[in-house]
Amino acid sequence: MALPDHASADGRGRGGGGADDTGIRILSVLTGLVVAGLLIFAPHASQDRWGAADPLAAVLLLWSMGAGFASGLGLADRLPSVVRLLLSSPACLGALVLAVFQIAGH
Repeated sequence: MALPDHASADGRGRGGGGADDTGIRILSVLTGLVVAGLLIFAPHASQDRWGAADPLAAVLLLWSMGAGFASGLGLADRLPSVVRLLLSSPACLGALVLAVFQIAGH
């Protein structure tokens, strides 16, 4: 018995995708937008308690923003696997969590 060439109605099959992938992509784009807004409207979030710049927090926030936009908009799909891993949705969340820990340590 041969398998059908098209994806089934519930998103399983050879076309992949599905509703779960769309939800993760929307969440990644929203994360990128929120972090971009944070960096634009509250740049003091990436400073330490003395007002000096915290480069690690800034880099982690920028990485989270870039990964959110790249994975959410599908820009990372055409890149090599290592770069795709660094710009994935889990990398976006991981960089954001690390940035929150870095900022909370101030």
